[in-house]
Amino acid sequence: MVVTAHQVATEAADPVDYCSLTYDARLLRRKRLVTDEGEPFLVDLPQTMSVNAGDAFVLEDGRHVAVRAADEPLMRVTGDLVRLAWHVGNRHAPCAIEEDALIVQREKVMRAMLEQLGAVVTDFEGPFTPEGGAYGHGRTMGHDHSHSHAH
Repeated sequence: MVVTAHQVATEAADPVDYCSLTYDARLLRRKRLVTDEGEPFLVDLPQTMSVNAGDAFVLEDGRHVAVRAADEPLMRVTGDLVRLAWHVGNRHAPCAIEEDALIVQREKVMRAMLEQLGAVVTDFEGPFTPEGGAYGHGRTMGHDHSHSHAH
């Protein structure tokens, strides 16, 4: 029998296991997951939500499975960070901001744009925890630029 998590706690209370998820996989509502130790469980939340590293799925039997940010393909971007950050933001792409670099998900169109703008782009694997949306809350959602922003 697979146990179900119907809620997420913002802090893991003595977790029994961990579940490593990429940034994209941490946006979910209903999904079958497997803990890092191999125990399957079902997430069945009332609505789609973004789960952060450090949060925990609360299983129906009261146990907590803490969320970890899994390693994923990323790019470290250096150069004129203010200008580069503006262009990354204009694409509505999730971005982690470090003192001397921007961190974005590895993607060939983004790489081409950044390199064309003079950035130095270095590939690496690591956990991705970008800045939140407006006012530091929520998730930055990408969207297609085939439409007009004119109102």
